Amino acid sequence: MYIGIDVGGTNLKAGLVADSGEILKTKRVPLDFQGPEQFAETLAGLAKEVAADGVKSVGIGLPGAVDGGKIVYTTNIPMEDVDLEGLFRKHLDLPVLLGNDADCAAVGEYFCGAGRGSRDFVIVTLGTGVGAGLILDGKLRGGPASSEAGHMVVCKDGEPCNCGRKGCWERYASATGLIMLTKRAMEQHPESALHELAKDGVEGRTAFQAAEAGDETALAVCREYVDYLANGLSSLVNIIRPEIVAIGGGVAAAPADLLLEPLREAVARESYSRHGGRVTRILPAELGNDAGIIGAAFLSRVQ
Repeated sequence: MYIGIDVGGTNLKAGLVADSGEILKTKRVPLDFQGPEQFAETLAGLAKEVAADGVKSVGIGLPGAVDGGKIVYTTNIPMEDVDLEGLFRKHLDLPVLLGNDADCAAVGEYFCGAGRGSRDFVIVTLGTGVGAGLILDGKLRGGPASSEAGHMVVCKDGEPCNCGRKGCWERYASATGLIMLTKRAMEQHPESALHELAKDGVEGRTAFQAAEAGDETALAVCREYVDYLANGLSSLVNIIRPEIVAIGGGVAAAPADLLLEPLREAVARESYSRHGGRVTRILPAELGNDAGIIGAAFLSRVQ
């Protein structure tokens, strides 16, 4: 058995995970960050609450960059160069492995979700940004070598990205990017049904909801969004040549005929596999919010 802890922007979730991937017990508490020492103590306390005899290790998935048992930096929590493993083991002396959240999602899906049975697997998560986790020949491409695929440039001199560059993939293919495209379309088309749906604000799902109802402006937004998503994904597929790419995150819940099906067609046109050889399958991620806990728990299996 293993313990996996998923560090989110608002909550900390811990789970006791069986060797089969079944989550046997969970515990969730709000994130109340008061410094690294307190944070490590809280994580250890969570682990103790779900622990059982025979636990082999604790895995922790975080939004940021890690190196061994050290946090290099986190994106939503003010931590930099923190020896989290050392702080954690003051309270619970078990082996600790760290991974960023996209890497943990990749590990979870690889063992128990869309990536089962593959050796080369990629997950792309479409949320506030675009995350990517890579497993190559059964090993996680993680730690300091974690992918930052969301920051490949797909539009030269394009929209400014929070990373300081312009035209990054996540600037267009994230939920944030989809909202940007939707708002622009609404400005240009006051007659669109998007305005009625967005009375309480534009969300990532707004364009897909209006497109389902047949709104032409929304359909155009969805096509534009899929083009941007396919642009970056085709490059990723041509570089990595994975067996499977899983699409996860909030945007992935969009209707398949508006997202996954046109995405598959676009990537098939643009990827090298059209000349023969390995054909990458593009599938929906399967585990939802459980991927982070299962993946963190199983980090030791892909080292």
